[in-house]
Amino acid sequence: MFNALTQDGTPGAILIISLVIASGLYLGRFKLKGISLGTTWVLFVGILLGHLGLRVNPTMLSFVKDFGLILFVFAIGLQVGPGFFNSFRKDGLPMNLLAAGMVVLAVLMTYLIHLVTGESLGTMTGIMSAAVTNTPGLGAAQQTLVDATLAVGGTPEMAASSSAGIATAYAVAYPLGVLGAIAVVIASKAAFKIDFKEERRKAAESDNQGTTAYRLACKVVNPAVFGKTVRDIVGVENEDHLVVARIMRDSKVMFPDMDMPLKEGDKLLVVTDVLHKHKASIVFGEECPVDMNEWITPDSELVTRRLSITKPAITGSNLKKLNIRRKYGVTVTRIVRSGVQLQADPDLILQVGDSIQVVGFEDGINQLAKLVGNEPESLSRPNLVPIFFGIVLGVIVGSLPIRFPWMPQPLRLGLAGGPLIVSILLGFFGPKLRITTYTALSANLMIREIGLSLFMASVGLGAGETFVSSLVNGGYIWILYGLFITLVPMSIIAFVARVFMKMDFFKVCGLLSGGTTDPALLSFSEQMSGSGRIAVNYATVYPLTMFLRVVAAQVLIMMML
Repeated sequence: MFNALTQDGTPGAILIISLVIASGLYLGRFKLKGISLGTTWVLFVGILLGHLGLRVNPTMLSFVKDFGLILFVFAIGLQVGPGFFNSFRKDGLPMNLLAAGMVVLAVLMTYLIHLVTGESLGTMTGIMSAAVTNTPGLGAAQQTLVDATLAVGGTPEMAASSSAGIATAYAVAYPLGVLGAIAVVIASKAAFKIDFKEERRKAAESDNQGTTAYRLACKVVNPAVFGKTVRDIVGVENEDHLVVARIMRDSKVMFPDMDMPLKEGDKLLVVTDVLHKHKASIVFGEECPVDMNEWITPDSELVTRRLSITKPAITGSNLKKLNIRRKYGVTVTRIVRSGVQLQADPDLILQVGDSIQVVGFEDGINQLAKLVGNEPESLSRPNLVPIFFGIVLGVIVGSLPIRFPWMPQPLRLGLAGGPLIVSILLGFFGPKLRITTYTALSANLMIREIGLSLFMASVGLGAGETFVSSLVNGGYIWILYGLFITLVPMSIIAFVARVFMKMDFFKVCGLLSGGTTDPALLSFSEQMSGSGRIAVNYATVYPLTMFLRVVAAQVLIMMML
């Protein structure tokens, strides 16, 4: 058994790596006062077993680490890609600017500590990645350092040693990176005297300025629309963003045929977005309270259903092009994508995996169901072709040199940055190019967790040999450096966001969690506040932050060469 663990062959490598991952994931289940390091336990178990003498063939270990990193960042990119560019709109823009500011502050703190203490910039890059709990940044830094070492004539052994040093610094500083971020949130709650009831009220008011679906009822009392059809009022382009979902006339609920003339006293159920909700009362007249029981009656001929888009041919089409209302007599009232409700805007690009909420007659809905597929069980089978072609393209993009006049070596996005950028672009532009990139959330998480576990196990085993000696020979000071890099930027950005930008506390927590790419902080913040709004704000800044963290780590490594 011991020989199997120490041999250089494939069986021994698989056995050791699997042992590290299984043990680390098991330990990650345990929480202390609701806090868990999760998958990071895989790193610590790898360090422990590496310190105890378990070894894996360096070439094999390098392959497992790199491939795990690619799977991890590619899965992240596919998930955040569809909303990446949309995150810069409206409220997302100031939040992303603050998140970018957090990245810049962390880099400045890292470089300042390097200048003051003389600590290696490579070591400081590992500490910075740990301080913001950014594993892809660690991978990008290691890959850049290895490539640069080999490019200037260094040996593979020298490259591996330098890479292991970064991982050791990361492992030492990581635990307080997690705890320090949580401490900032707790301190911010106390400093700003947060009342969660009041924060929920403010957040609700803020939501009313967004563009998610909004439902209201109107009574037709405006003489200007008497006798006009729905088509005359909302038009084909629907510039007012009004969707008449149902009409109630003489206590009977009807589907609104586009050519149906409106009468005085008709009651309309209108779906719009909150930015345009005032237009409904301006156009039709009096706004009424919405009681859905009033609209769904036993003798109603209307049917409300949710259909899943599962046919790849629909990907890239918008509602205007499909012309659903005219062809099938069905109204699309809203679209659900990754759990988020979107307004049924005519120009919204549909993609496989979307769900559409529709209202209409049974026959029309059944015909529409055939058009879109409506076979949700098929979504459980991921389309692997674009994933692996995307990885191929990502590796190529990551290998391309990007030259800057002030850098001695060209910058490469590497095996972290290249696949991340390609997957984000693939996730965003894929539907427009009729490329099906949809993967079920569970499948995406599986790919991500497998990749992260392989990467963490490999990093831990590689760093374990020198971890203890590094720690006792002055490495303990890395903990303090990491704590500064965690606390200072987060505290500054939290203050600016709350005091100057007047953001509610849920946005602040989401900003801090996404700005540090820290799922543990996200989980803690949600548990503390009891609000799911934090996750939405986390997702708003996460894509840009992840990209900037990866690039920042590479830039720091290039500066040391």
